[in-house]
Amino acid sequence: VCHLALAQEGFNRPGEVLFGTDSHTSTSGAFGMFSTGIGNTDAAFILGTGKLWVKVPESMCFEFSGTFPDHVMAKDVILTVIGDIGVDGATYRAMEWRGDAIMNLSMEERMTLCNMAIEAGGKNGIIEADNVTTDYVRQRTDAPYKIYRSDDDAKYFFKKTYNANEMEPVVAKPHSPDNKAKVSECVDVKLDRAYIGSCTGGKITDFLAAARLLKGKKVMIDTFIVPATREVEQDLHKEKIGSESLMDIFKNAGAYLGDPSCAACLGGPKDTFGRAKDNQVVISTTNRNFPGRMGSKKSYVYLASPYTAAASALTGYITNPAEFINN
Repeated sequence: VCHLALAQEGFNRPGEVLFGTDSHTSTSGAFGMFSTGIGNTDAAFILGTGKLWVKVPESMCFEFSGTFPDHVMAKDVILTVIGDIGVDGATYRAMEWRGDAIMNLSMEERMTLCNMAIEAGGKNGIIEADNVTTDYVRQRTDAPYKIYRSDDDAKYFFKKTYNANEMEPVVAKPHSPDNKAKVSECVDVKLDRAYIGSCTGGKITDFLAAARLLKGKKVMIDTFIVPATREVEQDLHKEKIGSESLMDIFKNAGAYLGDPSCAACLGGPKDTFGRAKDNQVVISTTNRNFPGRMGSKKSYVYLASPYTAAASALTGYITNPAEFINN
């Protein structure tokens, strides 16, 4: 999956401009760069001229003060915001993420936030670069970069401040990313399978979160693990909780392990790994839940964080991860 591979291979650097022929190119905005998706014709124009006409988007600011609870992940944050403003609430605007709670997130969690800007209609997502950013970048490249910061008196089209301490795990119910509901309101939803993967939820931090809950337990439903890149797959063997690798934790829990890919996030042929069948109810760490997005048009997909997906895999029902983390 290119969106994570670009970061892993040192191509994401503060101050850069990145255009990619996939809508989730917005992921790279986590590095303090302008990053957005374009079509193939625009890509060809860039290859031929090195230029592209782009209207400068207005900015929207989402600030989170305080500290996120241990069982809340970036996926809960972005689903909350999309639920608040709608799938067209940020149309052709930059979604800027600010506040102490945001800046305390890891790079991969920041990538989750920017990844789903497009699900709110956004042109791009962006987070100002800091020491977390530069530490990540310098481990991967010596290429130069320049950090740009928002002006103190910057004017925003829209600004909203959230109390991070009050955040709760949420899901996006079928069939839209803005169909928000608290996990606590969906505990009677019976599931057929869980899917943990994609450019949104297939990073090593996502799998560390899932493994934390699955370690020493067995899943109650079919659970599919799909690393986003080959490097993530290798890290599943290297990273351990206690003496057990993440790969072994997933295998021992009864999950199915797939090759690095987008896999069922975009449906695919009927033999695609993890593809939803018939009227199955799926909880997934992916980014879209439109009818047919993960396979069968009759299926029902609930979008959730890796914590919530893993907790739900253990019970067979949508489950608040706090039940496992706090115990």
